[in-house]
Amino acid sequence: MKKEIELWQRWIKRAEKDPDIKKELESISGKEEEIYDRFYRQLEFGTGGLRGIIGAGTNRMNIFTVAKATQGYADYLNEKFQTPAVAIAYDSRIKSELFARTAAEVLAGNGIRVWIYRQLMPTPALSYAVRALACSGGIVITASHNPSKYNGYKVYGCDGGQITAEAAKAILEKMDSVDIFDEIKGMDFEEGLKEKKITYIPESLIEDYINRISSLAVCKEKIDRNVSIIYTPLNGAGLRCVTEVLKENGFSNVTVVREQEKPDGNFPTCPYPNPEIKEAMALGIEYAKRLKSDLLLATDPDCDRVGIAVRKGDTYELLNGNEVGILLLDYICKMKLQYHDMPKNPVAVKTIVTTDMAKKVAADYGVEMVEVLTGFKYIGEQIGKLEEAGEEERFLLGFEESYGYLTGTFVRDKDAVNGSLLICEMFAYYKSHGTDLLQVLDGLYRKYGYTLTMLHSYQLEGEKGYKKMQQFMEKMRKNMPEELGGLQVTAVEDYQEQIRTAINGNTAKITGLPPSNVLKYLLAGGNSCVVRPSGTEPKLKLYTSVAGADRKEALETEKKVAESIEKLLNAVS
Repeated sequence: MKKEIELWQRWIKRAEKDPDIKKELESISGKEEEIYDRFYRQLEFGTGGLRGIIGAGTNRMNIFTVAKATQGYADYLNEKFQTPAVAIAYDSRIKSELFARTAAEVLAGNGIRVWIYRQLMPTPALSYAVRALACSGGIVITASHNPSKYNGYKVYGCDGGQITAEAAKAILEKMDSVDIFDEIKGMDFEEGLKEKKITYIPESLIEDYINRISSLAVCKEKIDRNVSIIYTPLNGAGLRCVTEVLKENGFSNVTVVREQEKPDGNFPTCPYPNPEIKEAMALGIEYAKRLKSDLLLATDPDCDRVGIAVRKGDTYELLNGNEVGILLLDYICKMKLQYHDMPKNPVAVKTIVTTDMAKKVAADYGVEMVEVLTGFKYIGEQIGKLEEAGEEERFLLGFEESYGYLTGTFVRDKDAVNGSLLICEMFAYYKSHGTDLLQVLDGLYRKYGYTLTMLHSYQLEGEKGYKKMQQFMEKMRKNMPEELGGLQVTAVEDYQEQIRTAINGNTAKITGLPPSNVLKYLLAGGNSCVVRPSGTEPKLKLYTSVAGADRKEALETEKKVAESIEKLLNAVS
Protein backbone atom coordinates (compact mmCIF):
# COMPACT_ATOMS: atom_id res chain seq x y z
CA MET A 1 0.00 0.00 0.00
CA LYS A 2 3.00 2.27 0.53
CA LYS A 3 3.69 2.42 -3.21
CA GLU A 4 0.08 3.39 -3.98
CA ILE A 5 0.08 6.16 -1.32
CA GLU A 6 3.30 7.57 -2.74
CA LEU A 7 1.85 7.58 -6.26
CA TRP A 8 -1.31 9.31 -4.99
CA GLN A 9 0.80 11.98 -3.28
CA ARG A 10 2.86 12.53 -6.44
CA TRP A 11 -0.25 12.84 -8.58
CA ILE A 12 -1.80 15.41 -6.24
CA LYS A 13 1.30 17.56 -6.70
CA ARG A 14 1.71 17.05 -10.44
CA ALA A 15 -1.76 16.57 -11.94
CA GLU A 16 -2.70 20.27 -12.12
CA LYS A 17 -3.43 20.15 -15.85
CA ASP A 18 -6.87 18.61 -15.28
CA PRO A 19 -8.81 20.12 -12.35
CA ASP A 20 -11.21 17.16 -12.34
CA ILE A 21 -8.30 14.84 -11.55
CA LYS A 22 -7.01 17.06 -8.77
CA LYS A 23 -10.46 17.28 -7.21
CA GLU A 24 -10.97 13.51 -7.33
CA LEU A 25 -7.57 12.82 -5.78
CA GLU A 26 -8.28 15.22 -2.92
CA SER A 27 -11.68 13.62 -2.32
CA ILE A 28 -10.15 10.18 -1.60
CA SER A 29 -7.67 11.41 1.01
CA GLY A 30 -7.49 8.82 3.81
CA LYS A 31 -9.54 6.26 1.84
CA GLU A 32 -6.98 3.53 1.33
CA GLU A 33 -9.16 1.19 -0.72
CA GLU A 34 -10.06 4.02 -3.10
CA ILE A 35 -6.41 5.01 -3.47
CA TYR A 36 -5.32 1.40 -3.95
CA ASP A 37 -7.85 0.73 -6.70
CA ARG A 38 -6.64 3.76 -8.69
CA PHE A 39 -2.92 3.05 -8.35
CA TYR A 40 -2.30 -0.67 -7.80
CA ARG A 41 -1.53 -1.14 -11.50
CA GLN A 42 -1.26 0.64 -14.83
CA LEU A 43 -4.14 0.23 -17.25
CA GLU A 44 -3.33 -2.84 -19.29
CA PHE A 45 -2.15 -2.05 -22.81
CA GLY A 46 -2.69 -4.76 -25.40
CA THR A 47 -3.92 -5.31 -28.94
CA GLY A 48 -7.14 -3.52 -27.93
CA GLY A 49 -5.10 -0.57 -26.61
CA LEU A 50 -6.35 0.84 -23.30
CA ARG A 51 -9.80 0.70 -21.77
CA GLY A 52 -10.88 1.69 -18.28
CA ILE A 53 -12.97 3.83 -15.99
CA ILE A 54 -12.55 7.58 -16.50
CA GLY A 55 -10.86 9.15 -13.51
CA ALA A 56 -7.64 9.78 -11.57
CA GLY A 57 -4.73 7.38 -11.28
CA THR A 58 -2.62 4.95 -13.26
CA ASN A 59 -5.53 2.49 -13.39
CA ARG A 60 -7.91 5.01 -14.96
CA MET A 61 -8.47 6.74 -18.28
CA ASN A 62 -7.29 10.35 -18.05
CA ILE A 63 -5.15 12.83 -20.00
CA PHE A 64 -2.01 11.57 -18.25
CA THR A 65 -2.47 7.88 -19.05
CA VAL A 66 -3.48 8.84 -22.60
CA ALA A 67 -0.37 11.01 -22.95
CA LYS A 68 1.89 8.25 -21.62
CA ALA A 69 0.42 5.70 -24.04
CA THR A 70 0.80 8.16 -26.90
CA GLN A 71 4.41 8.91 -26.01
CA GLY A 72 5.15 5.19 -26.12
CA TYR A 73 3.34 4.93 -29.45
CA ALA A 74 5.24 7.96 -30.79
CA ASP A 75 8.60 6.47 -29.78
CA TYR A 76 7.61 3.23 -31.52
CA LEU A 77 6.55 5.03 -34.71
CA ASN A 78 9.64 7.23 -34.88
CA GLU A 79 11.81 4.15 -34.58
CA LYS A 80 9.87 2.22 -37.22
CA PHE A 81 9.04 4.93 -39.82
CA GLN A 82 11.11 7.71 -41.35
CA THR A 83 8.29 10.26 -41.57
CA PRO A 84 5.35 8.83 -39.59
CA ALA A 85 1.80 10.14 -39.73
CA VAL A 86 -1.21 9.20 -37.60
CA ALA A 87 -4.97 9.62 -38.09
CA ILE A 88 -7.19 10.19 -35.04
CA ALA A 89 -10.94 9.75 -34.49
CA TYR A 90 -13.13 9.88 -31.41
CA ASP A 91 -16.70 9.08 -30.40
CA SER A 92 -19.25 10.74 -28.11
CA ARG A 93 -17.94 9.48 -24.80
CA ILE A 94 -17.08 11.69 -21.85
CA LYS A 95 -13.71 13.39 -22.48
CA SER A 96 -13.28 11.66 -25.87
CA GLU A 97 -12.49 14.89 -27.70
CA LEU A 98 -10.12 15.98 -24.90
CA PHE A 99 -8.27 12.66 -25.07
CA ALA A 100 -8.09 12.87 -28.87
CA ARG A 101 -6.59 16.36 -28.71
CA THR A 102 -4.16 15.19 -25.99
CA ALA A 103 -2.96 12.37 -28.24
CA ALA A 104 -2.61 14.82 -31.16
CA GLU A 105 -0.53 17.20 -29.02
CA VAL A 106 1.88 14.46 -27.94
CA LEU A 107 2.29 13.09 -31.47
CA ALA A 108 2.89 16.57 -32.88
CA GLY A 109 5.38 17.25 -30.09
CA ASN A 110 7.28 14.19 -31.25
CA GLY A 111 7.45 15.40 -34.84
CA ILE A 112 4.70 13.11 -36.10
CA ARG A 113 2.18 14.42 -38.64
CA VAL A 114 -1.37 14.27 -37.28
CA TRP A 115 -4.66 14.00 -39.17
CA ILE A 116 -7.71 14.36 -36.95
CA TYR A 117 -11.44 14.39 -37.65
CA ARG A 118 -13.11 17.73 -36.89
CA GLN A 119 -16.20 15.92 -35.59
CA LEU A 120 -16.89 12.56 -33.99
CA MET A 121 -16.77 9.76 -36.55
CA PRO A 122 -17.27 5.96 -36.64
CA THR A 123 -14.32 3.73 -35.87
CA PRO A 124 -14.39 2.22 -39.40
CA ALA A 125 -14.03 5.74 -40.84
CA LEU A 126 -10.72 5.93 -38.95
CA SER A 127 -9.61 2.64 -40.47
CA TYR A 128 -10.47 4.06 -43.88
CA ALA A 129 -8.60 7.32 -43.19
CA VAL A 130 -5.42 5.48 -42.16
CA ARG A 131 -5.31 3.74 -45.52
CA ALA A 132 -6.59 6.64 -47.65
CA LEU A 133 -4.07 9.10 -46.15
CA ALA A 134 -1.20 6.57 -46.21
CA CYS A 135 -0.69 6.95 -42.46
CA SER A 136 1.67 4.89 -40.32
CA GLY A 137 -1.12 4.21 -37.84
CA GLY A 138 -4.24 5.48 -36.17
CA ILE A 139 -5.92 6.11 -32.82
CA VAL A 140 -9.60 5.95 -31.90
CA ILE A 141 -10.80 7.27 -28.56
CA THR A 142 -13.71 5.01 -27.64
CA ALA A 143 -14.85 2.38 -25.17
CA SER A 144 -17.13 0.84 -27.78
CA HIS A 145 -20.35 -0.39 -26.13
CA ASN A 146 -19.29 -0.09 -22.47
CA PRO A 147 -21.25 1.97 -19.88
CA SER A 148 -20.67 5.72 -19.70
CA LYS A 149 -18.04 5.59 -16.93
CA TYR A 150 -15.60 3.97 -19.38
CA ASN A 151 -13.44 5.31 -22.16
CA GLY A 152 -10.67 3.77 -24.21
CA TYR A 153 -7.79 4.21 -26.61
CA LYS A 154 -7.53 1.88 -29.62
CA VAL A 155 -4.41 1.79 -31.77
CA TYR A 156 -4.31 0.90 -35.46
CA GLY A 157 -1.50 -0.13 -37.77
CA CYS A 158 -0.66 1.20 -41.22
CA ASP A 159 -2.95 -1.44 -42.75
CA GLY A 160 -5.99 0.14 -41.07
CA GLY A 161 -6.43 -2.83 -38.73
CA GLN A 162 -5.94 -2.97 -34.98
CA ILE A 163 -2.31 -3.54 -34.02
CA THR A 164 -0.82 -7.01 -33.72
CA ALA A 165 0.33 -8.58 -30.46
CA GLU A 166 3.94 -7.95 -31.49
CA ALA A 167 3.30 -4.23 -32.08
CA ALA A 168 1.38 -3.94 -28.79
CA LYS A 169 4.28 -5.52 -26.92
CA ALA A 170 6.79 -3.15 -28.54
CA ILE A 171 4.62 -0.09 -27.75
CA LEU A 172 4.16 -1.28 -24.16
CA GLU A 173 7.93 -1.56 -23.72
CA LYS A 174 8.28 2.04 -24.89
CA MET A 175 5.46 3.15 -22.56
CA ASP A 176 7.04 1.45 -19.55
CA SER A 177 10.24 3.45 -20.01
CA VAL A 178 8.39 6.81 -19.96
CA ASP A 179 7.71 8.86 -16.82
CA ILE A 180 4.07 9.91 -16.88
CA PHE A 181 4.83 13.53 -15.89
CA ASP A 182 8.45 14.28 -16.79
CA GLU A 183 9.06 12.56 -20.12
CA ILE A 184 6.05 13.47 -22.24
CA LYS A 185 6.72 15.68 -25.25
CA GLY A 186 3.89 17.89 -26.43
CA MET A 187 2.69 20.81 -28.48
CA ASP A 188 -0.33 23.03 -27.99
CA PHE A 189 -3.16 21.87 -30.27
CA GLU A 190 -3.86 25.29 -31.77
CA GLU A 191 -0.15 25.86 -32.36
CA GLY A 192 0.00 22.47 -34.10
CA LEU A 193 -2.82 23.55 -36.42
CA LYS A 194 -1.03 26.81 -37.26
CA GLU A 195 2.24 25.04 -37.98
CA LYS A 196 0.39 22.38 -40.03
CA LYS A 197 1.70 19.60 -37.84
CA ILE A 198 -1.94 18.88 -36.98
CA THR A 199 -4.45 18.92 -39.85
CA TYR A 200 -8.19 18.33 -39.88
CA ILE A 201 -9.24 15.44 -42.11
CA PRO A 202 -11.02 16.99 -45.11
CA GLU A 203 -14.75 16.69 -45.70
CA SER A 204 -14.01 15.06 -49.05
CA LEU A 205 -12.55 12.01 -47.30
CA ILE A 206 -15.77 11.48 -45.32
CA GLU A 207 -17.76 11.68 -48.55
CA ASP A 208 -15.37 9.22 -50.20
CA TYR A 209 -15.88 6.78 -47.32
CA ILE A 210 -19.67 7.00 -47.63
CA ASN A 211 -19.48 6.55 -51.42
CA ARG A 212 -17.24 3.51 -51.04
CA ILE A 213 -19.78 1.98 -48.65
CA SER A 214 -22.51 2.56 -51.24
CA SER A 215 -20.44 0.64 -53.79
CA LEU A 216 -20.82 -2.49 -51.63
CA ALA A 217 -24.55 -2.87 -52.35
CA VAL A 218 -25.22 -6.26 -53.94
CA CYS A 219 -28.84 -6.11 -55.12
CA LYS A 220 -29.21 -4.97 -58.73
CA GLU A 221 -32.95 -5.40 -59.21
CA LYS A 222 -35.63 -2.85 -58.43
CA ILE A 223 -36.97 -3.40 -54.92
CA ASP A 224 -39.19 -1.38 -52.60
CA ARG A 225 -36.76 0.73 -50.57
CA ASN A 226 -39.55 2.75 -48.94
CA VAL A 227 -39.67 0.28 -46.06
CA SER A 228 -40.19 2.01 -42.71
CA ILE A 229 -36.95 1.93 -40.72
CA ILE A 230 -36.24 3.18 -37.19
CA TYR A 231 -32.60 4.04 -36.56
CA THR A 232 -30.83 4.86 -33.31
CA PRO A 233 -27.16 5.77 -33.02
CA LEU A 234 -27.50 5.30 -29.21
CA ASN A 235 -26.14 8.84 -28.67
CA GLY A 236 -22.98 7.85 -30.50
CA ALA A 237 -21.01 8.52 -33.69
CA GLY A 238 -23.17 6.78 -36.29
CA LEU A 239 -25.80 9.39 -37.09
CA ARG A 240 -24.28 11.16 -40.08
CA CYS A 241 -22.68 8.25 -41.93
CA VAL A 242 -25.50 5.74 -41.45
CA THR A 243 -28.32 8.12 -42.41
CA GLU A 244 -26.39 9.49 -45.39
CA VAL A 245 -25.50 6.08 -46.80
CA LEU A 246 -29.08 4.88 -46.42
CA LYS A 247 -30.43 8.01 -48.12
CA GLU A 248 -27.89 7.69 -50.92
CA ASN A 249 -29.18 4.16 -51.54
CA GLY A 250 -32.84 5.07 -51.68
CA PHE A 251 -33.90 4.39 -48.08
CA SER A 252 -35.77 7.64 -47.46
CA ASN A 253 -38.33 6.42 -44.90
CA VAL A 254 -35.92 6.44 -41.95
CA THR A 255 -36.94 7.81 -38.54
CA VAL A 256 -34.21 8.54 -35.99
CA VAL A 257 -34.94 8.01 -32.28
CA ARG A 258 -34.92 11.62 -31.12
CA GLU A 259 -33.81 10.96 -27.53
CA GLN A 260 -30.78 9.01 -28.78
CA GLU A 261 -29.98 11.11 -31.84
CA LYS A 262 -27.43 13.62 -30.51
CA PRO A 263 -24.01 12.71 -29.10
CA ASP A 264 -24.16 12.28 -25.32
CA GLY A 265 -21.52 10.34 -23.40
CA ASN A 266 -23.87 9.93 -20.43
CA PHE A 267 -26.22 7.76 -22.53
CA PRO A 268 -29.25 8.94 -20.50
CA THR A 269 -31.81 6.60 -22.07
CA CYS A 270 -29.53 3.57 -22.58
CA PRO A 271 -27.07 3.10 -19.68
CA TYR A 272 -25.57 0.10 -21.51
CA PRO A 273 -25.30 1.40 -25.11
CA ASN A 274 -24.86 -2.03 -26.62
CA PRO A 275 -27.19 -3.20 -29.40
CA GLU A 276 -26.67 -6.75 -28.12
CA ILE A 277 -28.70 -5.84 -25.01
CA LYS A 278 -32.50 -5.73 -25.17
CA GLU A 279 -32.69 -2.71 -22.82
CA ALA A 280 -30.59 -0.61 -25.22
CA MET A 281 -33.14 -1.34 -27.96
CA ALA A 282 -36.22 -0.63 -25.84
CA LEU A 283 -36.78 2.98 -26.87
CA GLY A 284 -36.27 2.15 -30.54
CA ILE A 285 -38.83 -0.64 -30.26
CA GLU A 286 -41.31 1.84 -28.77
CA TYR A 287 -40.81 4.05 -31.85
CA ALA A 288 -41.18 1.04 -34.15
CA LYS A 289 -44.45 -0.01 -32.50
CA ARG A 290 -45.86 3.51 -32.65
CA LEU A 291 -44.97 3.98 -36.31
CA LYS A 292 -45.60 0.34 -37.27
CA SER A 293 -42.13 0.21 -38.76
CA ASP A 294 -40.66 -2.90 -40.35
CA LEU A 295 -37.13 -2.75 -39.00
CA LEU A 296 -35.17 -1.29 -36.07
CA LEU A 297 -31.49 -0.58 -36.60
CA ALA A 298 -29.10 0.36 -33.76
CA THR A 299 -25.38 1.13 -33.84
CA ASP A 300 -23.13 1.30 -30.79
CA PRO A 301 -21.34 4.55 -29.73
CA ASP A 302 -18.35 4.16 -32.08
CA CYS A 303 -20.52 2.67 -34.84
CA ASP A 304 -18.63 -0.53 -35.49
CA ARG A 305 -21.45 -2.84 -34.28
CA VAL A 306 -25.02 -2.94 -35.51
CA GLY A 307 -28.00 -4.75 -34.04
CA ILE A 308 -31.53 -5.17 -35.38
CA ALA A 309 -35.09 -5.99 -34.36
CA VAL A 310 -37.69 -7.07 -36.93
CA ARG A 311 -41.44 -6.86 -36.83
CA LYS A 312 -43.33 -10.04 -35.99
CA GLY A 313 -47.04 -9.22 -35.92
CA ASP A 314 -47.52 -6.71 -33.12
CA THR A 315 -44.16 -7.45 -31.49
CA TYR A 316 -40.49 -7.09 -32.43
CA GLU A 317 -37.92 -9.82 -32.31
CA LEU A 318 -34.22 -9.12 -31.81
CA LEU A 319 -31.82 -11.10 -33.96
CA ASN A 320 -28.40 -11.87 -32.53
CA GLY A 321 -25.07 -11.38 -34.27
CA ASN A 322 -24.81 -14.99 -35.39
CA GLU A 323 -28.29 -14.93 -36.92
CA VAL A 324 -27.66 -11.69 -38.82
CA GLY A 325 -24.27 -12.99 -39.95
CA ILE A 326 -25.81 -16.19 -41.30
CA LEU A 327 -28.52 -14.21 -43.10
CA LEU A 328 -25.95 -11.86 -44.65
CA LEU A 329 -23.68 -14.71 -45.73
CA ASP A 330 -26.57 -16.52 -47.41
CA TYR A 331 -27.94 -13.31 -48.98
CA ILE A 332 -24.59 -12.12 -50.37
CA CYS A 333 -23.82 -15.54 -51.84
CA LYS A 334 -27.32 -15.74 -53.34
CA MET A 335 -27.01 -12.30 -54.95
CA LYS A 336 -23.49 -12.96 -56.25
CA LEU A 337 -24.61 -16.17 -57.93
CA GLN A 338 -27.83 -14.61 -59.25
CA TYR A 339 -25.93 -11.78 -60.97
CA HIS A 340 -22.93 -13.94 -61.94
CA ASP A 341 -20.68 -11.83 -59.68
CA MET A 342 -19.32 -14.64 -57.51
CA PRO A 343 -15.52 -14.41 -57.57
CA LYS A 344 -13.33 -17.41 -58.26
CA ASN A 345 -12.45 -19.26 -55.03
CA PRO A 346 -14.55 -16.99 -52.75
CA VAL A 347 -13.56 -16.60 -49.10
CA ALA A 348 -15.49 -15.72 -45.94
CA VAL A 349 -13.93 -15.28 -42.50
CA LYS A 350 -15.37 -15.81 -39.02
CA THR A 351 -14.02 -16.05 -35.49
CA ILE A 352 -13.81 -19.37 -33.63
CA VAL A 353 -16.61 -18.28 -31.24
CA THR A 354 -18.98 -17.49 -34.11
CA THR A 355 -21.64 -20.07 -35.02
CA ASP A 356 -20.41 -23.21 -36.76
CA MET A 357 -23.56 -23.09 -38.88
CA ALA A 358 -21.72 -20.55 -41.03
CA LYS A 359 -19.39 -23.31 -42.23
CA LYS A 360 -22.35 -25.32 -43.51
CA VAL A 361 -23.79 -22.34 -45.40
CA ALA A 362 -20.41 -21.44 -46.87
CA ALA A 363 -19.74 -25.02 -47.99
CA ASP A 364 -23.13 -25.16 -49.70
CA TYR A 365 -22.18 -22.15 -51.84
CA GLY A 366 -18.62 -23.34 -52.50
CA VAL A 367 -17.15 -20.61 -50.28
CA GLU A 368 -13.99 -21.26 -48.28
CA MET A 369 -14.57 -20.45 -44.60
CA VAL A 370 -11.49 -19.30 -42.72
CA GLU A 371 -11.63 -19.31 -38.90
CA VAL A 372 -9.60 -16.91 -36.77
CA LEU A 373 -9.22 -15.97 -33.11
CA THR A 374 -11.71 -13.65 -31.41
CA GLY A 375 -11.15 -10.05 -32.48
CA PHE A 376 -11.87 -8.40 -35.79
CA LYS A 377 -8.20 -7.56 -36.27
CA TYR A 378 -7.66 -11.20 -37.19
CA ILE A 379 -10.32 -10.92 -39.89
CA GLY A 380 -8.53 -7.79 -41.12
CA GLU A 381 -5.27 -9.76 -41.24
CA GLN A 382 -6.87 -12.33 -43.53
CA ILE A 383 -7.95 -9.55 -45.91
CA GLY A 384 -4.37 -8.28 -45.83
CA LYS A 385 -3.06 -11.71 -46.82
CA LEU A 386 -5.47 -11.82 -49.75
CA GLU A 387 -4.34 -8.32 -50.76
CA GLU A 388 -0.67 -9.34 -50.64
CA ALA A 389 -1.47 -12.25 -52.94
CA GLY A 390 -3.38 -9.96 -55.32
CA GLU A 391 -6.60 -11.83 -54.50
CA GLU A 392 -8.62 -9.38 -52.41
CA GLU A 393 -11.59 -9.73 -54.79
CA ARG A 394 -12.10 -13.23 -53.30
CA PHE A 395 -13.27 -11.73 -49.99
CA LEU A 396 -17.04 -11.85 -49.51
CA LEU A 397 -17.75 -11.30 -45.81
CA GLY A 398 -16.07 -11.20 -42.44
CA PHE A 399 -18.22 -11.45 -39.33
CA GLU A 400 -18.20 -12.20 -35.64
CA GLU A 401 -20.95 -13.05 -33.18
CA SER A 402 -20.61 -9.70 -31.41
CA TYR A 403 -22.55 -7.85 -34.14
CA GLY A 404 -19.57 -7.08 -36.36
CA TYR A 405 -19.73 -7.31 -40.18
CA LEU A 406 -17.56 -6.25 -43.11
CA THR A 407 -17.83 -6.84 -46.86
CA GLY A 408 -15.38 -4.32 -48.38
CA THR A 409 -11.59 -4.41 -48.24
CA PHE A 410 -10.95 -0.67 -47.94
CA VAL A 411 -11.76 -0.85 -44.19
CA ARG A 412 -10.01 -3.37 -41.93
CA ASP A 413 -12.33 -3.35 -38.93
CA LYS A 414 -15.97 -4.21 -38.40
CA ASP A 415 -18.15 -1.55 -39.96
CA ALA A 416 -21.70 -0.78 -38.81
CA VAL A 417 -22.20 1.69 -41.68
CA ASN A 418 -21.44 -1.11 -44.15
CA GLY A 419 -23.55 -3.54 -42.10
CA SER A 420 -26.50 -1.14 -41.84
CA LEU A 421 -26.69 -0.70 -45.61
CA LEU A 422 -26.58 -4.42 -46.37
CA ILE A 423 -29.08 -5.30 -43.63
CA CYS A 424 -31.58 -2.72 -44.94
CA GLU A 425 -31.05 -3.85 -48.51
CA MET A 426 -31.45 -7.52 -47.54
CA PHE A 427 -34.61 -6.74 -45.57
CA ALA A 428 -36.12 -4.74 -48.46
CA TYR A 429 -35.20 -7.46 -50.97
CA TYR A 430 -36.98 -10.18 -49.03
CA LYS A 431 -39.99 -7.98 -48.30
CA SER A 432 -40.30 -7.22 -52.02
CA HIS A 433 -40.39 -10.98 -52.58
CA GLY A 434 -43.14 -11.54 -50.01
CA THR A 435 -41.12 -12.83 -47.08
CA ASP A 436 -39.18 -11.51 -44.08
CA LEU A 437 -35.92 -12.15 -42.27
CA LEU A 438 -37.48 -14.41 -39.63
CA GLN A 439 -39.02 -16.65 -42.29
CA VAL A 440 -35.73 -16.76 -44.21
CA LEU A 441 -33.85 -17.66 -41.02
CA ASP A 442 -36.34 -20.45 -40.22
CA GLY A 443 -35.77 -21.81 -43.72
CA LEU A 444 -32.02 -21.84 -43.15
CA TYR A 445 -32.49 -23.68 -39.86
CA ARG A 446 -34.65 -26.29 -41.59
CA LYS A 447 -32.02 -26.71 -44.29
CA TYR A 448 -28.87 -26.79 -42.16
CA GLY A 449 -30.19 -27.80 -38.71
CA TYR A 450 -31.10 -25.63 -35.72
CA THR A 451 -28.12 -24.15 -33.87
CA LEU A 452 -28.40 -21.98 -30.77
CA THR A 453 -25.46 -19.73 -29.96
CA MET A 454 -25.35 -17.67 -26.79
CA LEU A 455 -22.92 -15.40 -24.96
CA HIS A 456 -22.68 -15.19 -21.17
CA SER A 457 -20.51 -12.52 -19.53
CA TYR A 458 -19.38 -12.66 -15.91
CA GLN A 459 -18.33 -9.33 -14.41
CA LEU A 460 -15.09 -9.68 -12.43
CA GLU A 461 -13.90 -6.18 -11.53
CA GLY A 462 -10.88 -5.02 -9.57
CA GLU A 463 -7.80 -6.94 -8.50
CA LYS A 464 -9.83 -9.77 -6.91
CA GLY A 465 -11.86 -10.24 -10.07
CA TYR A 466 -8.74 -10.22 -12.24
CA LYS A 467 -7.07 -12.88 -10.07
CA LYS A 468 -10.19 -15.04 -10.02
CA MET A 469 -10.35 -14.93 -13.82
CA GLN A 470 -6.71 -15.99 -14.14
CA GLN A 471 -7.11 -18.77 -11.56
CA PHE A 472 -10.21 -20.08 -13.32
CA MET A 473 -8.47 -20.27 -16.69
CA GLU A 474 -5.45 -21.99 -15.10
CA LYS A 475 -7.69 -24.53 -13.36
CA MET A 476 -9.65 -25.25 -16.55
CA ARG A 477 -6.40 -25.58 -18.50
CA LYS A 478 -4.92 -28.13 -16.11
CA ASN A 479 -8.07 -30.15 -15.48
CA MET A 480 -10.09 -31.18 -18.53
CA PRO A 481 -13.68 -31.81 -17.34
CA GLU A 482 -15.24 -35.12 -18.34
CA GLU A 483 -18.59 -33.53 -19.11
CA LEU A 484 -20.34 -30.18 -19.26
CA GLY A 485 -24.10 -29.94 -18.89
CA GLY A 486 -24.41 -33.70 -19.22
CA LEU A 487 -22.57 -33.70 -22.56
CA GLN A 488 -19.32 -35.61 -22.79
CA VAL A 489 -16.23 -33.49 -23.49
CA THR A 490 -14.65 -35.12 -26.53
CA ALA A 491 -11.70 -32.74 -26.85
CA VAL A 492 -10.35 -29.40 -25.65
CA GLU A 493 -8.53 -26.87 -27.82
CA ASP A 494 -6.09 -24.73 -25.83
CA TYR A 495 -5.20 -21.74 -27.98
CA GLN A 496 -2.60 -20.49 -25.50
CA GLU A 497 -0.63 -23.72 -25.55
CA GLN A 498 -1.82 -24.32 -29.15
CA ILE A 499 -2.65 -27.95 -28.38
CA ARG A 500 -5.79 -29.98 -29.09
CA THR A 501 -6.28 -32.80 -26.58
CA ALA A 502 -8.80 -35.55 -27.31
CA ILE A 503 -10.64 -37.60 -24.69
CA ASN A 504 -8.28 -40.52 -25.30
CA GLY A 505 -5.29 -38.33 -24.46
CA ASN A 506 -4.06 -37.92 -28.03
CA THR A 507 -2.78 -34.43 -28.81
CA ALA A 508 -2.35 -32.43 -31.98
CA LYS A 509 -0.81 -29.03 -32.67
CA ILE A 510 -3.16 -26.13 -33.50
CA THR A 511 -1.61 -24.31 -36.43
CA GLY A 512 -2.20 -21.03 -38.22
CA LEU A 513 -3.36 -19.01 -35.19
CA PRO A 514 -1.33 -16.94 -32.71
CA PRO A 515 -1.34 -17.91 -28.99
CA SER A 516 -4.36 -16.61 -27.06
CA ASN A 517 -5.84 -17.29 -23.62
CA VAL A 518 -8.82 -19.21 -24.99
CA LEU A 519 -10.19 -22.69 -24.28
CA LYS A 520 -12.70 -24.40 -26.58
CA TYR A 521 -14.49 -27.53 -25.39
CA LEU A 522 -15.86 -29.85 -28.06
CA LEU A 523 -18.90 -31.68 -26.73
CA ALA A 524 -20.82 -34.73 -27.85
CA GLY A 525 -23.40 -34.19 -30.58
CA GLY A 526 -21.44 -31.48 -32.39
CA ASN A 527 -21.88 -28.98 -29.55
CA SER A 528 -19.19 -26.73 -28.12
CA CYS A 529 -18.38 -23.94 -25.68
CA VAL A 530 -15.55 -21.43 -25.45
CA VAL A 531 -14.24 -19.58 -22.38
CA ARG A 532 -11.88 -16.61 -22.45
CA PRO A 533 -11.14 -13.45 -20.49
CA SER A 534 -12.24 -10.32 -22.36
CA GLY A 535 -9.37 -8.31 -23.77
CA THR A 536 -11.12 -4.99 -23.17
CA GLU A 537 -13.44 -5.42 -20.17
CA PRO A 538 -13.24 -6.95 -16.65
CA LYS A 539 -15.30 -9.93 -17.79
CA LEU A 540 -15.00 -13.65 -18.34
CA LYS A 541 -16.88 -14.63 -21.50
CA LEU A 542 -18.59 -17.92 -22.25
CA TYR A 543 -19.75 -18.71 -25.78
CA THR A 544 -22.00 -21.72 -26.30
CA SER A 545 -23.00 -23.39 -29.56
CA VAL A 546 -25.69 -26.03 -29.11
CA ALA A 547 -27.65 -28.05 -31.67
CA GLY A 548 -31.21 -29.24 -31.14
CA ALA A 549 -34.35 -30.42 -32.87
CA ASP A 550 -35.83 -26.98 -32.13
CA ARG A 551 -35.16 -23.87 -30.04
CA LYS A 552 -36.80 -25.28 -26.91
CA GLU A 553 -34.60 -28.39 -26.88
CA ALA A 554 -31.46 -26.37 -27.63
CA LEU A 555 -32.26 -23.87 -24.85
CA GLU A 556 -32.58 -26.66 -22.29
CA THR A 557 -29.22 -28.14 -23.28
CA GLU A 558 -27.54 -24.72 -23.43
CA LYS A 559 -28.76 -23.86 -19.94
CA LYS A 560 -27.17 -27.01 -18.51
CA VAL A 561 -23.84 -26.31 -20.24
CA ALA A 562 -23.75 -22.71 -18.98
CA GLU A 563 -24.67 -23.79 -15.42
CA SER A 564 -21.77 -26.28 -15.44
CA ILE A 565 -19.28 -23.55 -16.35
CA GLU A 566 -20.77 -21.17 -13.77
CA LYS A 567 -20.43 -23.83 -11.08
CA LEU A 568 -16.75 -24.30 -11.92
CA LEU A 569 -16.23 -20.51 -11.88
CA ASN A 570 -17.97 -20.11 -8.51
CA ALA A 571 -15.74 -22.85 -7.06
CA VAL A 572 -12.70 -20.60 -7.58
CA SER A 573 -12.17 -18.57 -4.40
